[in-house]
Amino acid sequence: MDRVLILHYHEIWLKGKNKRYFLSRLTGAVKRVLADLPAAPPRFVSERLVIEPQEESALPAILERLSRVFGIAYVAVARRTANQLDAMGAAACEVMAAKNPRDFAVRVKIADQDFPMNSMELERALGRMVLDHLRERRSEVRVNLSAPEATCSVEVVPGEAFIYAERRQGPGGLPAATGGRLVALVSGGFDSSVAAYKLMRRGAHLSFAHFYSGPSADGRASSRHVAEELVKALTAYQFTSRLYALAFEPVQRRVVAAAPESLRVLLYRRLMARTAREIARAERALGLVTGDSVSQVASQTLHNLAAMDHGLDFPIYRPLAGDDKEEILAWARRIGTYAISCQPFEDCCPRFMPRAPAIFSSAEELDRAEALLDPEALVTLALESAAVEDFVFESGRVDTSAALPPRFQKLVAWRKTPERPAPPSAPVPARP
Repeated sequence: MDRVLILHYHEIWLKGKNKRYFLSRLTGAVKRVLADLPAAPPRFVSERLVIEPQEESALPAILERLSRVFGIAYVAVARRTANQLDAMGAAACEVMAAKNPRDFAVRVKIADQDFPMNSMELERALGRMVLDHLRERRSEVRVNLSAPEATCSVEVVPGEAFIYAERRQGPGGLPAATGGRLVALVSGGFDSSVAAYKLMRRGAHLSFAHFYSGPSADGRASSRHVAEELVKALTAYQFTSRLYALAFEPVQRRVVAAAPESLRVLLYRRLMARTAREIARAERALGLVTGDSVSQVASQTLHNLAAMDHGLDFPIYRPLAGDDKEEILAWARRIGTYAISCQPFEDCCPRFMPRAPAIFSSAEELDRAEALLDPEALVTLALESAAVEDFVFESGRVDTSAALPPRFQKLVAWRKTPERPAPPSAPVPARP
C-alpha cells in the first residue's frame, strides 16, 4: 500500500547533543506499542519517523496506539510518491478530491537539497494543478491562504514525497521514562490521575500510592478498585506501573481519637505524604505528585498546603495547582480516565469529615497536633497494610501481577526494629 504514517515531534528538537537519546527512546516506544500489529519498523527520514502499515484494516488500531506515545506531536496519514512534480500533483489532486473543500491551500516543506524548486514555487505549481482538478467538480473552489477549509501538506525528502490533508494530534511532551522516577498519590477522583498524566508527559516514570477505607454505610464500595482501573489506564502511556494500595482507616481512627477535629483532613494528608515518601525511597523516586488545585477544597488553600508540606523534606509536585475543575475534567476526558472516576466509591479523606475544617492552618499548629499521634508509628501501620500490584502494557493490553518488592519488604522490616527511625525534622538515614 502507498499510505504511510508520518510521525512528527517538537520538543526533542530542543535537546541539542541529547537529542539522540530522546529519539532512541521515542523509537523504542513506537516499536513497543506496534509490536503485535502489521506494520514495518519505524524508520527515520529527514528528521521524521515513517511507519508503513502492511494492512489497510490495521490503520485505526495503529493510530489509536500511537495517540498514547509521549513525544509525538502529530501523526499524518500520507500518500507516498516519487518526488517528481507530476507524481506529487496526481497524489495531491487525489487527496484533495477526497476532502472536496470549498477553498484550500498547499503547504510545502522541502528536506532535499537537490530538489530543483523551492517551497514557494512548488506550492504554486501544485496549487494550480489541484485547483484545476477541483474546479472540474465545483466551479466555485478557490485558493485561500489565510484560513483554508482544507490544507494539502507536501513533504519532499530525498527520493520520495509525502502528501496528506489529515493529521491526528499526538500527546506531545517527552518520551516515556526519560526524566526520573516519582510516586503519585492517586485517589479514585479526577484530579490525581490527571496530575499523574501531566508528569508522565514530561518524561517522569510514576509509581502510585493509593490510600483506601472500607465500604461506606450506604453501600458504596472502597475506592481501591477505581484506583486500580486508573493505574491500568495510565499504564498504557508509560508501559509499566506499580500500585501500592494501603488500608488507611486504622490510621484515620487514631487521628479522630487524638487530634483536633478541624485539623483531621490535614493530618490525614500529611500522614499520607509521609507514608508515600517512604514508598518513594523504596522505589528510588525523586519526589511525590499530588492532584492539588489551589483553593479547590478547604485542605488545598495555600496556608494548608504550606502547613502540610512543613517538615517533609521531600519534593512535592502539584501540576494542577493553577487549573480549575473544568480544565481538569477536560483533561480527564482526553486521557481516558473520566468515565473511571465517575464510578461511585467511598473516598477515604471525607470519612470522619470535620464539621468546620481549618482553612488557614499554620505549620506550628499542625506540628503540635501531629505530635499527639506518634506519626512514625502510624506511617509504619499504613506501610504494613500495603498490597502491591505491577502493571505491564504489552500487545495492546495491560497485564497485572502481585508481589511485594524486596526493597519495600526490607524497608518495612527496618521500620519495625526496636530502634526508632529518626524524627521527620532530623537528617534522614540511608534506607536498607
